Amino acid sequence: MKTFPIFLSLRGRPALVVGDGHMAAAKVRLLRDAGARVTRITNRDDPRVEPHQDDASRVLDRPFRTADVTAYALIYSATGDALEDARVAAAARAANVPVNAVDRPALSTFITPAIVDRDPITIAISSGGTAPVLARQLRLKLETDLPRRLGRLAAFAGSFRAAVKNAIADFGARRALWDDIFSGPIGEAVLRGDETSARERMISLINRSVTPPRGIVHVVGAGPGDPELLTLKALQALQRADVVFYDRLVSADVMDFARRDAERVFVGKTPGNPTMPQEEINALLARRAQAGERVVRLKGGDPFIFGRGGEEVAHLRARGIEVVVVPGITAAAGCAAAAQIPLTQRDHATAVTFVTGHAQNGEPDLDWRALASFGQTLAIYMGIAQAEVIAARLIDAGRDPATPVSVVENGTTDQQRVVSGTLRGLARLVSGNNITSPALLIIGAVTLAAADADRPVEALQAAV
Repeated sequence: MKTFPIFLSLRGRPALVVGDGHMAAAKVRLLRDAGARVTRITNRDDPRVEPHQDDASRVLDRPFRTADVTAYALIYSATGDALEDARVAAAARAANVPVNAVDRPALSTFITPAIVDRDPITIAISSGGTAPVLARQLRLKLETDLPRRLGRLAAFAGSFRAAVKNAIADFGARRALWDDIFSGPIGEAVLRGDETSARERMISLINRSVTPPRGIVHVVGAGPGDPELLTLKALQALQRADVVFYDRLVSADVMDFARRDAERVFVGKTPGNPTMPQEEINALLARRAQAGERVVRLKGGDPFIFGRGGEEVAHLRARGIEVVVVPGITAAAGCAAAAQIPLTQRDHATAVTFVTGHAQNGEPDLDWRALASFGQTLAIYMGIAQAEVIAARLIDAGRDPATPVSVVENGTTDQQRVVSGTLRGLARLVSGNNITSPALLIIGAVTLAAADADRPVEALQAAV
């Protein structure tokens, strides 16, 4: 974040615009809309300046003087002259007055963002002065996406704020109530223009006897790594959470979507290091939900595929705690697609099997003969540490040693790597390329799609 976003109250305060023409007039209108008392200094004797009449501002028809800056809370310089803009900016900086020289970010101490105005809701978008046209395009997108009556919804909420605060003392319970109001039938009624119905519903809601808030746990799949692969429902859960318990494979980019003031608790399991026991995680989730909090249990991929989400849900339901499961894109589907490997494809694979290569002690306990059967793709999670054993057991069970394989490391992320070879060389493929977790093993003819199309299968086999 190169610039700090802040909303400055200018209502009733003096502001100065130096210059004339359409750019200066635009700044006068902007300041006037913010309630500022605007003065404009123009030099109408300058032939380069186009005179502009604006009755809403006090106009001083004279050159700018350095002493002018001391009387104002904020200054715009829109003279169109680089030297004059520099002189205004230098004087303002010397007096510690915020100044913006239009289209000259190097001279400015603040940047004017692109603004979406749904009074009292105001959204400001800035590129830090690097791409103002892009910021304006984003503003246009928001203008079309946001309801026109969004400001009315904010004003409606403001009219009930004191009443809600008096009725519900607990801050967390109030926040949960407002979440329900804005995303429920009351908010919908205001946005469609039916404020009478919304007000009746709101009064009824406030007048009910207030009961202690009930906690809830959302068990959420974060997907395989790319934050843009989060589902809309996962994003909504993160935005409403009081506390987020997250795993090792949940990226920082995904965590950025959590509500800014939500508590973040790492409960991930790191290979080779002591981890929090699953029983302790279960107890933490239950305890926080029983305290009335909105809890998100955030897991990489899908919570019900090798994620122990089922155990957590069973523990919570046994204690009468409300649980919502939000599916995520599992690693096999996400990483294979990102590597352009079809897990099933006519003439190559009519089935796909998800298995885990993780072993508590010794080697994975799997039905190798069933896994070695022809016509299926194997997607093996957590298998790189056991790559040599997996390959040997599959070959012993009858799988062709020349079966193509691919390993997808850090799938769907900027660090994604895909290496391909054959089953007989799987261990060397992993060790020779220094593959580290997280990585997915994909075994079957479909993996040829990840290799160079010009390389024949024989060359692929010879490579390992």
